[in-house]
Amino acid sequence: MATEGGHGPQTSGEYIQHHLQNLQVCEVDGQWVWNQCAGNPMAINVDSMFWSVLLGIVFIWLFGRAARKATSRQPSKFQALVEIVVGFIDSSVKDTFHGKSTLIAPLALTIFVWVFLMNLMDLIPVDWIPLVSQNLLHIPYMKVVPTTDVNVTFGMSIAVFFLIIFYTIKSKGLGGFIAELTLHPIAPPTRGAGLIAAPFIIAFNFMLESVALLAKPLSLSLRLFGNMFAGELIFILIALLGVWQLPLHFGWAVFHVLIVTLQAFIFMMLTVVYLALAMEEH
Repeated sequence: MATEGGHGPQTSGEYIQHHLQNLQVCEVDGQWVWNQCAGNPMAINVDSMFWSVLLGIVFIWLFGRAARKATSRQPSKFQALVEIVVGFIDSSVKDTFHGKSTLIAPLALTIFVWVFLMNLMDLIPVDWIPLVSQNLLHIPYMKVVPTTDVNVTFGMSIAVFFLIIFYTIKSKGLGGFIAELTLHPIAPPTRGAGLIAAPFIIAFNFMLESVALLAKPLSLSLRLFGNMFAGELIFILIALLGVWQLPLHFGWAVFHVLIVTLQAFIFMMLTVVYLALAMEEH
């Protein structure tokens, strides 16, 4: 049994379901309603949007403040930390991306730090913010880890997907982009009796390459979502133990720091790799 916000005891299933429920708003019969959006594809997860935007602002403020106060005489510890992160991301990008673009390194830095901050919210005890929001602000649901919302991870991966298409067309032209989808991996015959099979080979290539292209944003989003959702669920299950949760919570939190960092790095590196492949000549 568990309690939540003074609403009496809850079963374990109700407790888990409550913590996995987003604060949603949607339009029903011309009116905007809260938390009555089951099965509505146009529902907006307000808590995911709020925390992701807030953490993005925190990232901009922290790094902007470090840049404004940067000095070579006696750098602060935070400036040193920012320089380490920027240097690490810059070297990782240079080792992977060999094209010419002023966007890739800032994009990689933004993705890594932003995703890391969103993942880091998973280390806050699962009841703290939901209890505060419910008791003080009368908000019934509050999920604070945006990357456990598949809509957030898909939104980021779709942005990367459009960048892949943009850089492919920019580097190889529209004809080159179409050629990549239709002339690989099997080169269709260009003369002789084999021309009869060329349309079928092109159609087969298009199916294979389209699946490979669409798999990139799909794998990006689901990998991040799956790992973070599983981590959040384990924290919720540990919280069901009551006071006995403390040693388990601490142990899992220490291990989860690695997952939080690793998933941000993987998302960033795969983005850079996909963009590098988009600009490479095959």
